[in-house]
Amino acid sequence: MPSEELFEKIDQYENKIIEWRRTLHQFPELGLELPQTVAYVRSQLVEMGLSVQDHYVNGNGLAVVIEGTREGSPCDRVMGLRTDMDGLPIQEETGLPFASKNGNMHACGHDGHTANLLGVAWYLSQNTHLFRGKVKLIFQPGEEYPGGAEPMIQEGVLKDPDVTRVLGFHIGHLDKEIPPGHISYRVGPMMASMDRFRITIKGSGFHAGYPESSKDPIPVAAELITAFQTIKSRNIKASEPVVISVTHIEGGFNQNIIPDQVFIEGTVRTLNDTMRSFIHGRMEKIIQGLEVAYDVQISFSYDYKYPVLINDEVATKETVQALKAGLGSGLIMASKDALMGAEDFAYYGKEVPASFLFLANPRSIDGHFHGHHSSKFDIDESKLILAFKAFILATLDYLQ
Repeated sequence: MPSEELFEKIDQYENKIIEWRRTLHQFPELGLELPQTVAYVRSQLVEMGLSVQDHYVNGNGLAVVIEGTREGSPCDRVMGLRTDMDGLPIQEETGLPFASKNGNMHACGHDGHTANLLGVAWYLSQNTHLFRGKVKLIFQPGEEYPGGAEPMIQEGVLKDPDVTRVLGFHIGHLDKEIPPGHISYRVGPMMASMDRFRITIKGSGFHAGYPESSKDPIPVAAELITAFQTIKSRNIKASEPVVISVTHIEGGFNQNIIPDQVFIEGTVRTLNDTMRSFIHGRMEKIIQGLEVAYDVQISFSYDYKYPVLINDEVATKETVQALKAGLGSGLIMASKDALMGAEDFAYYGKEVPASFLFLANPRSIDGHFHGHHSSKFDIDESKLILAFKAFILATLDYLQ
């Protein structure tokens, strides 16, 4: 089917996608518990006449299989298309008429992701004659935290039928070098791993006027934070993408009392597993040295969370070729660098060839785009149709 005729049929879905997005935007839910969101998504899929698998993550993850009817030789390919459905614990300040009123917010675009995949489900279910093989649509909770991809995979979302390629999208404006209205990609590492460390420094408190009688954990915390920054600046070459961020520190409660302990929390981002292990090891050695030097006890936990998101070369190049042919090469751009943000879509790529794309569709509020995870984050809904078309084009190309 020529792309003009295909797009003529696709464009009729645009208003419905925007309607779905605005409905979902009003009741964002958090983590792995999305009862209202899941009930709404399920109802829309059932209304399309689709059979919904809703046994994932205690009923908070959904999957739908659509089988193609196009004539031709049997096709054992299964295209997986994934979306995330969760929001963030942020009080919305966008002023939108459909803004959330429950204290949470879709401040990262997952409402748009979900609406987009609902549109894809509707289109493909009405046009099974355009493809062979099968499509598996994956509606996932908990991307922001603690991660819904891994439990869904463990519960078999990539099986029965066995997914042979998986595609995902992120909207908003993650890569600031990509102009609005464009889709970007990258072969190889696309987004960083995400690890979490937690530290408790236990000393002994005392009157602040007599610090010699204490084992003060506050200067230990200060030295530890500074030492952690030297891991990147003095142990790793400058061209290696690494982020070590201390994001939470808590200790003390009064100006004249030295506290007993200080708590520190933060994140590590890298683009390969070897570097993750190296940084973990260096942190342990720094902590061991500070324990001896200051005669304190330091408890340390390092949690390996989301892996590096790596785009498969063949899957990504074939997807990009299909998008350029259908949307025009001018709308598809390569991202120069991997981003140090993380995405649990990375887990799918560890199981099957995967490709993750960005749609740049920021919308300004008060004269500028406020960025992801902001109380004034918003998207340009008129560009959602590009991600929708991209999902359709990539799927039809893979299952031709």
